[in-house]
Amino acid sequence: MSLIRTLPFSEMALPSSAKEKNNKGKTYRGGGTMAPAVMLQGIDDELQKIINANMDKVSARRRAREVFKDIQLQIDYCLFKLPTDGLKMKELYEVNSRGLEIFCKSWLPETSPLKALVFYCHGYGDTCTFFFEGVARKLSLSGYGVFAMDYPGFGLSEGLHGYIPSFDAIVDDVIEHCSKVKENPEYQNLPSFLFGQSMGGAVALKVHLKQPNAWDGAILVAPMCKIADDVVPPEILKYILIGLAKFLPQRKLVPLKDLGEMAFRDEKKLAMTKYNVISYKDKPRLGTAVELLKTTQEIEKRLEEVSLPLLILHGEADIVTDPSVSKALYEKARSKDKNLHLYKDSYHSLLEGEPDEKIFQVFDDIISWLDEHSSRNIPSVESH
Repeated sequence: MSLIRTLPFSEMALPSSAKEKNNKGKTYRGGGTMAPAVMLQGIDDELQKIINANMDKVSARRRAREVFKDIQLQIDYCLFKLPTDGLKMKELYEVNSRGLEIFCKSWLPETSPLKALVFYCHGYGDTCTFFFEGVARKLSLSGYGVFAMDYPGFGLSEGLHGYIPSFDAIVDDVIEHCSKVKENPEYQNLPSFLFGQSMGGAVALKVHLKQPNAWDGAILVAPMCKIADDVVPPEILKYILIGLAKFLPQRKLVPLKDLGEMAFRDEKKLAMTKYNVISYKDKPRLGTAVELLKTTQEIEKRLEEVSLPLLILHGEADIVTDPSVSKALYEKARSKDKNLHLYKDSYHSLLEGEPDEKIFQVFDDIISWLDEHSSRNIPSVESH
């Protein structure tokens, strides 16, 4: 899931008595101003304690994921039903040049030739270990090597949960991870593509702007080129928060609307998000919000510099990230090879929150584009 704020799960799939108890008791993760506790039916008290622990430290997130990773894959999400036979999946932790332990995962087809490499950039608050597990399987079963990492402070990577002290540092971390993968002699003659979703779209664009000749194309799903006006706080409050962020960057004080129903059109899939037990669910930290705002303002000014082949996909009914800026990206990017797909009535989470038939339609568009651009680019890559 890739939201500007992930969902408050305490009101989902609870009996009314449990809801009343939760509202009255105001049980919060780790106390203070943290998000309401996640309540999952059918699990014992010990597991409930694990997912309601304070997730600021990565050790708590890793413990929760270890306990719930099999449970997560049993939910009724269409892409989790895909077979894993013929796929080689690998998880590892690597210490990067900043001394941070980063979680990385790869999905490779074992029974078909590798067409190209796809590097995924996840959205705000998210991880590459939940819904993206299904997305990666679908891509890999179509012949693509898929690589992903959790950003520092998100998912299973080291760092204060939900805190982005520098967006550019995240971009550099992604470049370092991708470069290390591309150094493998087995991959050096293969095309490589960026795949960014929501905030990950902003990461992917900034990776390209730092490495304008390093990529064969980018797939951008509801990219965060601009945060929708309905989501940004009022102008006066915004400037107050920017000032406070200089002194209290880690504090969670940014007021945002509940974006759950705004991002997921399919209510059954909205209910599934509560199983993403290591996603960041609290109010955005002040420093993080300022970095996101600065980043979108920068990208909006640099759309004309985007020069790689583009596939942009956006729901017309998205009120989390602004589809009008995807249109502007398509019009202003100097790429000669660019495609824009707008999906009528679709919300923000095109690959997670739509009806099954729409998810597979979006995937057909992605796979067709990748197939075309992979076969087109292989000769030019080999001639380098």
